[in-house]
Amino acid sequence: MLDAAVELFGERGWTGTGVRDVARQAGVSVETVYSAFGSKVGLFKAALDVSVVGDLVQVPLAERPEFARIGAGTTVDRAAAAAALVRQINERVSGLRDALREGAYAEPELATLLTELEQRRTADVRQGARMLAGEDVADPVVGGLWAVVSVEVFQLLTAHAGWSADHYETWLADTIGRLLAPAEGK
Repeated sequence: MLDAAVELFGERGWTGTGVRDVARQAGVSVETVYSAFGSKVGLFKAALDVSVVGDLVQVPLAERPEFARIGAGTTVDRAAAAAALVRQINERVSGLRDALREGAYAEPELATLLTELEQRRTADVRQGARMLAGEDVADPVVGGLWAVVSVEVFQLLTAHAGWSADHYETWLADTIGRLLAPAEGK
């Protein structure tokens, strides 16, 4: 059901995807979807959570090995690990984030979710920046990182500017390194 939800919300958006569509695609009844997720919003939240981490394992992103790699090796290694992780997440959530922004206009629960996700993303970026630099990082640097790792920048560069995901990842690793260079002092 979650695979169907990720695919349909990502392709059709919030208004273009109904619980009935997800049930049909998943080969289950509408009642089964409601029983498992409670509502369309509940289904969407679960689909988004799965997309961020890439699987059904109930382990937060900050506790996963790919997140831990951000704190290992040289600054170049750390920036490359961060860029690879961000690329993977942005590739998985891009369509869902569009659906979330669309749905937030009509669904107060989704508007709240969007706000909560940005707050969580800010905290994750701050934690990641600390791991990358090996020390606390100044707010302007965290703000710069928060901006460049956003799904919106990913979409602008890959969907609109025509960059490949590989080019985006390389650029992002370099940009992360440049943003952290003043924080390094080494």
